[in-house]
Amino acid sequence: MNAQIWVLGGTGRSGRTIAAQLARLGLKAVLVGRDANRLHTAAQSSGSATLLVPSLAAAAAEIRQQRPAVVVNTVGPFTTTAPEVVIDGCRAAGSHYIDLANDVAALSAVYEMHDAATQAGHTLVTGAGFGVTATESVVAKLCEGRPVPLRVRVDMVPSIAMEEGIAGEALIGTLLGSLDGRRITDGRLAPARIFSDAMRLTLPDGSQVTTASMPSGELLAAHRASAARHVLSATSEAPSSPLIRAMMPALSTLMRWERLRSFTTRHLARVRVKAKARPREHSWGHALVTWTDGETREGWLRLGDAQEFTGAVPAEIARRLLAGEGRPGAFTPAALFGPTLAESCGAAYLLPRRGRR
Repeated sequence: MNAQIWVLGGTGRSGRTIAAQLARLGLKAVLVGRDANRLHTAAQSSGSATLLVPSLAAAAAEIRQQRPAVVVNTVGPFTTTAPEVVIDGCRAAGSHYIDLANDVAALSAVYEMHDAATQAGHTLVTGAGFGVTATESVVAKLCEGRPVPLRVRVDMVPSIAMEEGIAGEALIGTLLGSLDGRRITDGRLAPARIFSDAMRLTLPDGSQVTTASMPSGELLAAHRASAARHVLSATSEAPSSPLIRAMMPALSTLMRWERLRSFTTRHLARVRVKAKARPREHSWGHALVTWTDGETREGWLRLGDAQEFTGAVPAEIARRLLAGEGRPGAFTPAALFGPTLAESCGAAYLLPRRGRR
């Protein structure tokens, strides 16, 4: 096995950000992609090497042959690219695997490969982006040394500077994968109305946002970090329009049809996004934890641009895996390295409130 860190989808925004963060850590990435010109341009800014492949299947074949130490997958939709293609290649090569997935189905698929990864002696890390890492880290921090709580609510409040370009299948796949309403009820994944449970949050800087339920990968990560009987995940990115919220149950049902979902993902992925400054100075991960005796603890994780954090997290995880600091199996970031990982990536905890309700 060689000591290289491969970044699949290296020409995309996430791939380029991860490569830049690896360079900051003194590590050189190998950017893997299908477009030679875009690979060359992306590699110049971070001093990365490149590997031109015609398809993801070809990339998996190269992983088997060249056996890089760590593979970072930024290519969505992750329910398709992770277990069926890339992770199989990593298992055969003994390579560690990291992805940016943030939907229930994708995280569940990786979790199901825990035993196989343990037997193979390699590490799988899913959810290595802003949403999962920010919220599960706050939950882990609040629950340190505490009994199992009764109830947990997590809220992600991203602030991202948008660059002009196409939306991409990773983003669209994650969004569509979050339309099927879910929450943890009595310790089990259960149906729930999407974009319900709206809450007006006052952020530590005094500004306010409204969040509403959306069952992204944070739901599973928060449940595993706390073992709480009831867990809800929410986001400030939930639409505020009553009409759109009313349409969501019907749209969720339609998106269960695999052909329609694949068609929609491919076409929405081509939509062009306009450049836009980030809406606030900080991004936030938030958690509210309640115990059976009525005690509540509320905490925040403060960071800058959520996209930059999404680059820093997999880069730091790759550095640690390269240094032999991981362990075999399937994990989310804080489950593997604890809540201090987020601080290593530039975030800070604010844990101001404690009381009874």
